Amino acid sequence: MKEERPARSNKVKTGVAGLDEVLRGGLPARRLYLIEGLPGSGKTTLALQFLLAGISAGEKSIYISLSETRDEIEEVAHSHGWSLEQLEIVELSALDEKIAAEAQSTLFHPSDVELTETTRFLLESVERLNPNRVALDSLSELRLLSQTALRYRRQIVSLKQFFAGRHCTTLLLDDASNKGADSHVQSLAHGVISLEQAAPEYGAERRRLLVRKVRGAMYRGGFHDFVIQTGGIEVFPRLIAAEHHQKFREENVESGIQGLDMLLGGGLARGTSNLFSGPPGTGKSTLALKYSIAAAKRGEKVLCFTFDESLNVLYDRARSLNLGLEALVEKGMITTMKVDPAELSPGELACRVQRAVEEDNVRLVYLDSLNGYIHAMGDQRYLNLQLHELLTYLNQQGVVTILVLSPEGFLGQMKSPIDLTYLADTVLALRFFEAKGAIHKAISVVKKRTGNHEKTIRELTISADGVKVGPPLENFRGVLTGVPIEAETYGHGKRAIRAKPGKNVTRRKR
Repeated sequence: MKEERPARSNKVKTGVAGLDEVLRGGLPARRLYLIEGLPGSGKTTLALQFLLAGISAGEKSIYISLSETRDEIEEVAHSHGWSLEQLEIVELSALDEKIAAEAQSTLFHPSDVELTETTRFLLESVERLNPNRVALDSLSELRLLSQTALRYRRQIVSLKQFFAGRHCTTLLLDDASNKGADSHVQSLAHGVISLEQAAPEYGAERRRLLVRKVRGAMYRGGFHDFVIQTGGIEVFPRLIAAEHHQKFREENVESGIQGLDMLLGGGLARGTSNLFSGPPGTGKSTLALKYSIAAAKRGEKVLCFTFDESLNVLYDRARSLNLGLEALVEKGMITTMKVDPAELSPGELACRVQRAVEEDNVRLVYLDSLNGYIHAMGDQRYLNLQLHELLTYLNQQGVVTILVLSPEGFLGQMKSPIDLTYLADTVLALRFFEAKGAIHKAISVVKKRTGNHEKTIRELTISADGVKVGPPLENFRGVLTGVPIEAETYGHGKRAIRAKPGKNVTRRKR
C-alpha cells in the first residue's frame, strides 16, 4: 500500500510590499526562517510587518524580545503609524530579577542558569499563547548565553523542533555579529533572508535584500533594493525582462516636426530605445519633449523623469516654445517626476517605470538625462546590465523610450561618460558648429535598426516660432568636427573648396 504524503504547506503573506513577489507568493507556512542583518538594516520593522499581516488575516501573533523593551518596540511601531494592541509582546525583562536570585543560590555558572531560564520562559510563553506567527528578537542573546558553538547549535535545533510541533511560522532575527556562528543557523533554518545597507560618500544610505534560500520553493534570486519609510519596508523586486512580453502594433511614432520625421525615415519605431546625444544646449531635451507632447496629443500616456533640471525650468522652457505641456499634465496625459540621484536607487526607478507601464498604460518613457542616472547608480560596473534589462522590458511592452545623454565637450571630438550606442536602437546626434561668425546646431541620425533613415546632416533651429529642422547642409563639409569648411558650386558641375574667407579659390578636378 502506497504511503500517503503529508499535504504541502501553504504560503503565508509577509505583509511587506514587494517581498511576496520576490518570494513568489510568500513564505511556506509552519517553518522557521532566519532574518539576518546588521543593526539598523530593518529586521525589527520587517518582523513587525510580518506579525501585523498575520493579525490582519485573523491569526494570532507574538513578538518575543530578548533585547528591546516594550516601549522601544512600540516606539518603532508608532513611527510607522501602527497599532500593537492585538499583538502579544513578551519581553525578557520580566525574568531579570528571578534569574539574578537563582544565579546567586546555585552551584551552576550564572550563564547556565540564565540560558535555561530564558529558554524555558520563551517556550512557556509560546505554549500559553499558541500563536500562528512568532518573531524572536534576537539570537544574539542566545549566542552569548550559549558560549560555545556546539551548545548554540543545540539550542537552535531544540527551538526548531519545538516550533515545528506548534505548527507556527517563526522568524529568528539575528544581527550577524558572529559570522562563524551564523552558518549553524543558516543550515538549520528553512529559509534565510539577508538585509544589507551601505552608506555612500554622499546621499542617503542604500538598502538591498537577498533571499539566500527557501527550501522547496521558487523565489526571485539576486539583490533587490528596498527602502524603509513611514508605513514600513517596501521592496523593489529586480526587473527580469524575460518574464514580460506584450504584443503591440509595429509602427513609427511621429514628432510633429516634419524635417525630423523625414530625417528618421518616418519617426521613431514603437518598442525601441532611442538615444539623443549632444552637448548641453543643442536641443536634446526639447526634441524629446516634442515627442512626448505629440504622443500625449494622440491619446498616449507619457512618463517623464528629469534628473538634472527642476520641474519649474522644464515648464518654463515648454511655455516659451508654446508647447502646451502644463495643460497635458493637468489632464493626466503626461506625468513629470523630479528625481534626486542622491536619494533614488536604480531598483526603485525601474519599479516606478514598470508600475507606470503596467498600471497606467504609459506608452512613452523619457529619461533626462542618463548623466543623472549614472550618478544615481553609484556603482557603474552594473550600469549597462541594469539599463539593458530596463530597456529590453520597455521594448517588449511596445513602449517608445527616449534617453538623453550629454557627452563631455562642446565642439570637435566629445567623450561620452558611458557607451550606450550598442544598447540604443536609434541614435540621434546633435552638434554645435561654427559658420559665418555664429554658432549653429546640426542634427543627424547615426543609426536606426528598425528601418531606413536619411544619411544627411541638417540644421536645427529652436526659437519662439517653434522647432524646425532645415534642409540638408550640402554646402558644408566637416560639420561634425565643429568647424566646417564651406563648399561653393561653380558652373558645369565643378566645385571649389574655400578654406578661409579672402583666400584665393583653388579649383579641384573631379
